This record gives sequence, C-alpha cells and structure tokens, in this order.
Amino acid sequence: MVEFEVRNRDLLARIGRMKTKSGTVETPSFLPVINMAKQTVTPKELWEEFGCRILITNAYIVKKQKAETAIEMGIHRFLDFPGVIMTDSGAYQILEYGDIEITPEEIVRFQEEIGTDIATILDVPTGWKASREHAEYTVEETVKRARGLEKIKSKKDILWVGPIQGGRYLDLIARSAREMNNLPFDIHALGSPTPVMERYLFDLLIEMVITAKMNVSSSRPFHLFGAGHPFMFALAVALGCDLFDSAAYNIFAHDDRYLTTYGTIRLEELEYLPCSCPVCYKRDPRDFLDMPKNKREAELTRHNLHVCFAEIKRVKQAIVEGRLWEYLMMRSHSHPSLLQAVKKLKDYSEILERYSPVSKRSGLFFFGSVDLARPEIIRHRKRMSERYEQPKDAESLILLPSLSPKRTVKKKKYKRIIVNLCEESGINKNRIHICFYGPPFGIVPQEISDIYPLSQYEFASPPDMEMVEYVAQRIIEYVEKSRYKKIIMILEPGTWQEGVAEICMEKAAKKMEFLRA
Repeated sequence: MVEFEVRNRDLLARIGRMKTKSGTVETPSFLPVINMAKQTVTPKELWEEFGCRILITNAYIVKKQKAETAIEMGIHRFLDFPGVIMTDSGAYQILEYGDIEITPEEIVRFQEEIGTDIATILDVPTGWKASREHAEYTVEETVKRARGLEKIKSKKDILWVGPIQGGRYLDLIARSAREMNNLPFDIHALGSPTPVMERYLFDLLIEMVITAKMNVSSSRPFHLFGAGHPFMFALAVALGCDLFDSAAYNIFAHDDRYLTTYGTIRLEELEYLPCSCPVCYKRDPRDFLDMPKNKREAELTRHNLHVCFAEIKRVKQAIVEGRLWEYLMMRSHSHPSLLQAVKKLKDYSEILERYSPVSKRSGLFFFGSVDLARPEIIRHRKRMSERYEQPKDAESLILLPSLSPKRTVKKKKYKRIIVNLCEESGINKNRIHICFYGPPFGIVPQEISDIYPLSQYEFASPPDMEMVEYVAQRIIEYVEKSRYKKIIMILEPGTWQEGVAEICMEKAAKKMEFLRA
C-alpha cells in the first residue's frame, strides 16, 4: 500500500507526503499533462525551471506512437524527466472516440514495461451525457476490470489508481467508490469531472467529490482528473483532492489565452499584464502579440505554468496557517459559480467539521452568512447543544453583546451596566450568569469565552439578515432549555442587536426582558 503521511489539515484538505519508487511527492500537487503530439515546454524544463516533481502522460498514446522506444528506454529517460511520472490508461480517448484499440490487460502490462511510478487501469468513463443505464454499465465494467488487476500485474513497485465512475449520478458514485475501496488500490481518482468543470457546475462537482471521498479510505491519496484551472484549485483542495492534472495550461496558450487566478483572458483584450512572473515582469501585451506564433505559445505556456504552480503554493500556505476557508472565500468571488459552490458547502458542514482541526495557529476572519458553514461555527453549535449546561446556582441570565471588537473598553462598560442592573432590579449578583451574543458564534457563555476561537476572531460588521437570524435562533434555543428565573438581554439602540431582539421578542418574549443601554 502507498506510504502517505499527512502533515497538515484544514477543512478536507491535507498537506501530505506520498512515497513512490522515483521519489517522494508533496501533496496537494498539480500534474501538468505531457502531450506527446505537441509539448511547448519539455518535461526537463518543468523539472529545472518550475520545480515540478510529478507529471502525467497518456500511456495509450505512448504505446500507439513509440511503444518500442518507451519500453527500451523506460518512461523516465523517454520523457527526460527524473521525477515521479503518472500514466493515464487511455480512458479519455474512450470518452472522445467511443473505443480504443487496446485491452485492459495490454495497457496494464505496458505501464509495467515502461516503468511508470503511478499507473491507471483502463476504466470505462461515464461521461456527462450518459443515461443512467449506461452510467451503471460504466461502474460495473470499471469494477470488473479493477478486480482483474491482481491477476495481470507482476510488479510491486508501481502505485495503482482505482478510478471512481458514476458521472452525475451520486448514488452510482457512492457505489463505485465503495467497490473500489474494497480493492487494494493505492490511489483513488474521480473520473469524468471535466465536462462538469467546463460548464462551471462547481456545486455539482462538490457533491461528486464529497460523495466519492466519504466512501473511500482517507489513508489513500485522491486524484481529480482534469482540474486544471488555477482559480478552482483552492476549492478542489478544500474538498480533499490531493492530486489533479490538466493540459489546459498548454491548450489555453495555443489559443492565445492568458491564465490568471481569477479567470482566463484573451491576450488581445489585455491592456496590462497582471502578473510578475519571470515571463511577464518586463513585458506588456504588445510584446506577446508581436512574437511569432510558436514563440508566443511557448511563452504563454510558461506564464500559465507559473500561475498554476504559484497558486498551489498559496493554497498550501493557507492550509498551514489554518486559513484555507478565508482563502477559498477570496477565490470564490472571482466567479458567481464558484461562490454558488461555496454556499453549497453548508450541505456538508458536518463533514467539514469532522475533519477540520480544533485549533489553529492564528485567529479567524468572518465575512458574512456564508461563513455559517465553517467548521468552527458548526463545532461550537454542536458543543453548546450536546455538552454545555448552565451553572447550577445561576438564577438570572444576562445577555450582553459580543465583546469583539474593543474588548477591553466593553468589559469596563459591561461591568458598570451589570452593577447598576443588580442594584436597580434587586438581582443577586452572586447568582447571575453572563453570556455574550453576536455574530458569528451566536451565544457564548462567559466562562468559555476565552477558549479558541471564541474570542480570537474578527467579523465584518454589520451582519447581514441571515446572520442576525442565526444569532437570534441560537439565543432562543438556549433560552428554551434553560432554568433561569430571570433573563435580561442588553442591547444598543440603532444597531444589529435590535434585529436580534425583535426576533427573540416574537418567539421567546415570555421568558425574556429587553434593556436598551
């Protein structure tokens, strides 16, 4: 089985080290696709200029065009690449042309003969337009071929990929994933996602990836075929994709398209080059347009690669800092479909909470109601519901607006308010319990308010209506199950707190008193 060591986690993402016979690869990794027909940047240049340590090429095309040479030299010498090489089996060609002239047994043996590091069985891709009947066939046939691998393969130093099929049929993806998980594969991969990404159906992609991920072992790396645009790398990694490949960097360059982390721009539409990579920092768009076609394509390919590799580093740094959610939020605003997908994450918030670390090295930033799906919010709500009980000797509950921001100033102000309230209302100051309310956590008892991350955060005020409703609902839930004799909510006039109070008045007025201070 693959040696895969996880070093850092955030959301479903992880930074890991995957060992192969040609070296250890750090994940998440972007694998440039090497096109045998036309490659404007060579594998050797990828290694030396870009620090690329893993790439992917198509074993079927290699066999069809230069089988004898590849076998004689071995795939590493053949491509002139000393790093880790993954080979695809030709399944994409099945999707494009309906069939290919090779058997599952032949492609397995060929990948062994050329000495690849990571090999893929010849699965049957589902595709985008497949009927349910055909999708079921692709799942069954892929599993059948997967079961036959053990009888065919003869080498033990190759990591084998078990593709998961099912297309847009989530129940079939789940079935396929469970079947493949029961077989001795080293890596799993989601097949047929490219049409989904080409249509910007990122919310569907979330469902597909998470369905597959939840039905395979987390100890195996997960590959997403064809996820090549850097503006969705953060989303793919956040969903738990450790490896992803694409030829888009080259295809876009051929069509004079310039990659950025927020989209793709045609070269003739650019007034400025929004990049400081080695290709761009001394040039402007006219310099590219004045180049001969072949040179322009090569330079654009280099730029596109720089953008891809730089984005992977940014995503990794966000994981290390525990800020992948914030980074994903930033990237999601580059396109409405990405933001729509991030909003879809609320359907899987329990899963995100389960796999996210409890503490991080820095405080958190919250921007709005989309953040209600964050693991930290879900975790606090669950623990308040399942673990927390009010102090046994507390007779009165005083609800105060959140201390953040201006924590020190508010502490002094609240102390005066509580003293005056106890004197005027005859409340026993030794029998009061204080809770803070406000975005993003809803309600926080004073005695746990300094526990991470309940005070280690910043929030963009004023909160939107959905966040106001969330805060009010958390207060109502807590009040409804409480045993206090008196509940007083302090609020500041003309603020979002009045919106919270209005909802509480409507649904819990009999149990609460409201004091404007």
